Parts: sequence; structure tokens; C-alpha cells
Amino acid sequence: MVKNYFYLIVGLLFILFAVTHTLNGTTTVLPVLDTIGMESSVKTIFTYVWHIIGVENFILGMALLGMAFYHDLSKVKFTAWLIIGILTLRWITIATFTIINDSNWAKLLITDTVAIFVIIILLWFGTKVKNKGSKGEPIKKS
Repeated sequence: MVKNYFYLIVGLLFILFAVTHTLNGTTTVLPVLDTIGMESSVKTIFTYVWHIIGVENFILGMALLGMAFYHDLSKVKFTAWLIIGILTLRWITIATFTIINDSNWAKLLITDTVAIFVIIILLWFGTKVKNKGSKGEPIKKS
């Protein structure tokens, strides 16, 4: 039985992001590296860095799906806050390097900003969900 629908939704979104990120990379972004005459070692690095993000999204999604069904939500709250911290630093990194390296930074940041902040807000709501017993009452801790 689902104990936290916020974690469930975010977990599914992370898995969707992992799939779309990987597909976008293999069909759109990474083939461009072959056409611009980039050195082989640089292509290799760019390719595995691209796929690391997809794998990270998948792992976070699987963790959040497990957290959504975990019986004692207080024991997984730290993990949710850790993921919020990771996402915040991910966005700061993306924003900083985009602003430094591109004059059209505002347009480039819209999609990532919306996606990351929606996930952070949903996770934050997930940390506010209280443990419930079988009849809806809070679980008492000893």
C-alpha cells in the first residue's frame, strides 16, 4: 500500500526523466559529436557523463518508489531531504555554467528550472506527510 503519494509521483517522474534523457541523448545530442569532428576521447567522456545523469535519475526514481511504500516514513525523510539537496546543487551548477557560458541563458534554463523546482516542491510536500496507522491515526513512537 502506498504510504506517500508524493514520493510515488516523483519516483515515476525520475524514471520518466531517465528514459527521456537517455533517448534524447542517443537520438539527438550524442550523434552531433560525430559530425563536428570531436576527438574520440572527448566524445567518450561526453557520452558517459551524459549517461551518468540518466542512470542517476533512474536510481533516484527507484529509491523514491521504494520510499513511497515504506511503512515508517520518518525513516526515509532524511533521504528525501538529501535528494532535495542534490537537486538544488544540480540546479545551481546548471544555472551557473549556463549563465557563464551562454548569452541566451534565460531561455536555456526554463525547462530545467521548472522540472527541478516542481520535483523539489513535491518532495518537500512528501516530507510533510505523517505516518498513519491502519485506521488513519498517527503511528506512536516508543
